[in-house]
Amino acid sequence: MHGIIVVPPGCTSRQDQVGLVPGERLVFGREAEFLGHSHRLVLAHQGVSRLAGEITAVGAFWTLSNLNRRQTYVVENPEGAGEHIKLAPGRLDAPIPFEFSRILLPAADELLAVEVWAPRHDYLGSEPWEPQGATTVAAFCLDRSKRYFAVLVALCEPRLRDTPAHTALPTSEEIVRRLRPGWPAANRATVQWNINYLAVKLRLRPPRESAETGPRRNGIKESLVAVALRFDLVREEDLALLGEAAGVGGER
Repeated sequence: MHGIIVVPPGCTSRQDQVGLVPGERLVFGREAEFLGHSHRLVLAHQGVSRLAGEITAVGAFWTLSNLNRRQTYVVENPEGAGEHIKLAPGRLDAPIPFEFSRILLPAADELLAVEVWAPRHDYLGSEPWEPQGATTVAAFCLDRSKRYFAVLVALCEPRLRDTPAHTALPTSEEIVRRLRPGWPAANRATVQWNINYLAVKLRLRPPRESAETGPRRNGIKESLVAVALRFDLVREEDLALLGEAAGVGGER
């Protein structure tokens, strides 16, 4: 079985994909066919460097070298709601941890995308051993049956659906319309109340009873979405909650 699979731009056939086992390398660029490597990917675009980069399979992950001395590359996680890694010009052997990745290569007036699939990811067994003692306190206590969680999912929905990271987040009115089929009493005030409640639960604001009011923060929706997606508090499978009843109890 191949360690990783490299998928060229516009690839529609498995025959055009390139499989690499751990230790193997693939070079890519506009003139990669002249380099003599056993694995090479030619990107016939005048905006791509003659020797643009190199991909190396390394067990449960892979590395990328940016051989362009002027242009930054971006590797994004299509499943990560905007999660990405930047490779500065000349950066060598940067480890890429994503299971599915998209290398974005600026090429004149467009972006070329080379996908890399790394299906081998190792995890702990289903019954991890833990020493005896007090139970570890959870970092984020969120109840998926509550309405505040449905509001959080609705906030994160655009990013979870692989829309561009710069896409505007839904307004309170749009969240109301999204949740009203399962939450008929939803309105702008109740949605905003739950957003403020989430800001406290995710420690973006101090509790109201706290003596410390803290500085006023703008962009609280962006902050909520950033924390939720960064720590996987909301996942793609949670979108199913938007088609169900939006929870009961614990909030307005």
